[in-house]
Amino acid sequence: MLSAQSVPVVRATLPAVGASLGTITEVFYRRMFQERPELLRDLFNRTNQATGSQREALAGAVAAFATMLVEQPDERPDAVLSRIAHKHVSLGVTADSYPLVGRHLMAAVGEVLGDAVTPEVAAAWDEVYWLMANALIAAEARLYAYAGVADGDVWRPMEVTERRLEAHDAVSLVLRRTDGLPTRPFLPGQYVSVRVELPDGAHQIRQYSLSTAPDRKTWRITVKRETAGDGSVPDGEVSSRLHDNAQVGDLLDVSLPAGDLVLPDGDTPLILASAGIGITPMLSMLDHLARTSSARQVTVVHAARSPHDHPHREEQAELVARLAGAELQLWYEKDAHLSPHSGARSGRPALGHLRPRPDSTAYLCGPLPFMRAVRGDLLALGVHPSAVHYEVFGPDLWLSR
Repeated sequence: MLSAQSVPVVRATLPAVGASLGTITEVFYRRMFQERPELLRDLFNRTNQATGSQREALAGAVAAFATMLVEQPDERPDAVLSRIAHKHVSLGVTADSYPLVGRHLMAAVGEVLGDAVTPEVAAAWDEVYWLMANALIAAEARLYAYAGVADGDVWRPMEVTERRLEAHDAVSLVLRRTDGLPTRPFLPGQYVSVRVELPDGAHQIRQYSLSTAPDRKTWRITVKRETAGDGSVPDGEVSSRLHDNAQVGDLLDVSLPAGDLVLPDGDTPLILASAGIGITPMLSMLDHLARTSSARQVTVVHAARSPHDHPHREEQAELVARLAGAELQLWYEKDAHLSPHSGARSGRPALGHLRPRPDSTAYLCGPLPFMRAVRGDLLALGVHPSAVHYEVFGPDLWLSR
């Protein structure tokens, strides 16, 4: 909770700071990478920096956090930060990073806003930052403790034991520990980070959902080859490297599982809606439900450009068929008639025909426009906003757009 003296200062300056956050975060990253260039090479996603999406996501998170502090002072804003905390743990971020970030962020505020940043304003926004930072530090410490590892000790070598093409641009890699011990347990829907050395010597990290149910022997990730298409930024550095080079017998640096989009226990109805490679966390949930012979009512919605672009298409259909209370709805932008699923529809998903029970829980994963549209449909159908959960592959731009 903000101190009494800082609340009116933050409230009064929030419009000006919020309007400038895009520039502030741009200056922040520039300053920090000038001092610590290795962070851009070996920790931060270089593609997201080039596109500006990471700056946009940071600005949205700071604005949302500050707004909650002044408009909802009796509520804990930690929930806003849960997604960030899980991402940080998957990267091995530790508490000693936060003073560096705070110093450059506050310097960026001063550089952008100039004389408007009085000592009183600087103190108030420094308080906002450290409330946010300390909430993240505490959340990350709990996650490390729960995993039973020292803070930041998340990386383990994993051996590729199987490689399979799941669509023309998606390949799955099955991974096992090199010491012969069982894999670490995870919750259906979680992800791991993979750290890859690139030809220029940089180590870049990307997150990939675990695309099967928890298994004591192996993990599986599914990697879509990312392409920029217009040449404005490089094609996916890590995904291309894995597609072109990862073979059976190779070792990969893989983090502990993380992520807060997880399937809860219970018997209430589920709606699993995905698009493209967003199918992967839903596969983990479906696989878990099938292995446990769940009787839950499950509506599975998936959208893709075409049946040819639908990764794990046959596996998804097989898992749904194993669940007595499940139904599969497919939407393809083109060539829906080529789908082996007789009920495949043409066009973009429109869920107005569904009749979800009021106690349904929905999980969404895919491009942001898809998730916004599906969420809107579900809310209109009576699903409670608190029951709609989502996962974004890449910087979380939901709050900033």
